[in-house]
Amino acid sequence: MTAERKKDLIRALKFFLFSVSAGVVQIASFTLLNEVIFVDGGAFGYWFSYLVALILSVIWNFTFNRRFTFKSAANVPIAMLLVFTFYAVFAPLSTLLEWWLCDLNGWNEYLVLAINMVINFVTEFLYQRYVVFRKSLDTNTIAEKDKAKAERASEDSEPK
Repeated sequence: MTAERKKDLIRALKFFLFSVSAGVVQIASFTLLNEVIFVDGGAFGYWFSYLVALILSVIWNFTFNRRFTFKSAANVPIAMLLVFTFYAVFAPLSTLLEWWLCDLNGWNEYLVLAINMVINFVTEFLYQRYVVFRKSLDTNTIAEKDKAKAERASEDSEPK
C-alpha cells in the first residue's frame, strides 16, 4: 500500500469517527427538538427539528475534520462557504426525501434520518476531500509537526 493510499485510509477512518460523533449531536438535538419542544408540531416541527440538528452536526463535523482529518490551514470562511454550497444542495434534497418518506409514505422518521445520515457521510467525505480541502491537505501546524517527527524518525533509523 502506498503512503498516500494509507493516508487516505486513515483520513476516511477519522472522518467516519468524527461523523459518528456528529451523528450523536444530530440525533440528540433532533430528538430534543422533535420529542420535547415540537411535540405534535406536525410537518413544520419535524422539518425545523431536522434542519437545526443538521446544522449543528455540520458545524461540529467541519470543525473537527478540518483540524484533525484533513489537517488543513485553508481559509476557514472560504472552506465553510464551500461546505455551505454542499449543504445548499444536500439539505433541501434530504429534507424533501424525509418529507416524502415520512409524511407521505409513513416511514419511521428515525429510519429515514439514519438513511440520510449515511448518504450525507459518503457524499460529504468525497466533497470535502476532493473539493474543499484538496489543495490544502496536511498544511496546518499538526501536519507540520507530524512531518517533522517523521523526518526525525527517518534520520534516526538511517545507518551512520
